[in-house]
Amino acid sequence: MTSVRIDKWLWAARFFKTRALAAKACDLGRIQSNNQPAKPAREVRIGNMLRVTNEGGDFEIEVLLLSDTRGPASVAQTLYRETEASRELRQKVAAERKAMKQFEELPAGRPSKRDRRRIIQFRGRA
Repeated sequence: MTSVRIDKWLWAARFFKTRALAAKACDLGRIQSNNQPAKPAREVRIGNMLRVTNEGGDFEIEVLLLSDTRGPASVAQTLYRETEASRELRQKVAAERKAMKQFEELPAGRPSKRDRRRIIQFRGRA
């Protein structure tokens, strides 16, 4: 096997839960192969550099092995190597997100009847 469809490989490498989600991410431009937008049918080869954007963050990876079947997570992690810069950036973003939660002011309790009426009015109901 010299190449695999990019949507199959992303599914096998466990970046997306389904192959349809991987194909949709390609169509939306969230996948780049060698700094070019990738369509779902684009072929992935060993040594390609991919940029993957999903709910887990932005990944910049190098393809090490090819697979078109989904296996255990331990096997999926051997298919690619994430660059050090990408890993540091994801950890920095996660730390910032965690720090922002400390400054988030939560309400003391349930909204009063007056507050509920204002919320309903704000949302445009009634």
